[in-house]
Amino acid sequence: MQAARHRRRGTAASSANAADLFAVIFDLDGVLVDSYRLHLKSWQLAAAEAGVTLTEEQFAPLFGRTAPDVARHLWKSRDLNDQRVVTLCERKRALYREMFIQHFSAMDGAVELIDALNQAGFRLAIGSAGPSDNAQFALNRLGRSSLFPVQVTSEDVTRGKPDPEVFLTAAQRLGVAPNRCAAIEDAPAGIAAARAAGMAAIGLVSNGRAENELASASRIVHSLRELSPESIRALITTCLSLPKTSSGVVRP
Repeated sequence: MQAARHRRRGTAASSANAADLFAVIFDLDGVLVDSYRLHLKSWQLAAAEAGVTLTEEQFAPLFGRTAPDVARHLWKSRDLNDQRVVTLCERKRALYREMFIQHFSAMDGAVELIDALNQAGFRLAIGSAGPSDNAQFALNRLGRSSLFPVQVTSEDVTRGKPDPEVFLTAAQRLGVAPNRCAAIEDAPAGIAAARAAGMAAIGLVSNGRAENELASASRIVHSLRELSPESIRALITTCLSLPKTSSGVVRP
């Protein structure tokens, strides 16, 4: 099953000179899909079934983290064992998927930006903390699945954001150096992961976010319509010239 999934989502093969390539790695939730409220509601329902009241103030800082990370944080006072975490996450995902199918909504400008980047020769990937079926469903609904040969999701990594593994894996499968990639994220953990991967980090202020939460991003936007292939290429080029820390992270 694992091998089959990797073949389906594949790697981006091309004879293009690696030095000429640029790539954009999109987070899914809150970047391509307007799903913040759906995640909040599904976590609240799952929590209520477990006898816990979950407020938006508790949930908002965790949006963008993997489901097990969220569960362990929200229920940290209850000392959850691994099986209980799995059970909670499965229930939340079932609730979310039902709402996701019924109330799918793309982020404004998502399709237009994807098409423009594709036409400009950028390689595209998904780098998401969610499960692969959510990513595939969303891309199918957007009508752009074929433009994303690489989809790295929670099943493909062992460490969630803010660890850079998801972005480094996506870059490797795309065949593009991390410092020639931009990651578009709406969560502080995602911005931290992109920067740790040595990428240009674009922060999108979406539902549930405040601009100051994304202050460490290379650039902050309030809509995907503010971005273009030219502006993203210029941002990556600028970041290439900036000094790095000893671990390769671009300094602000």
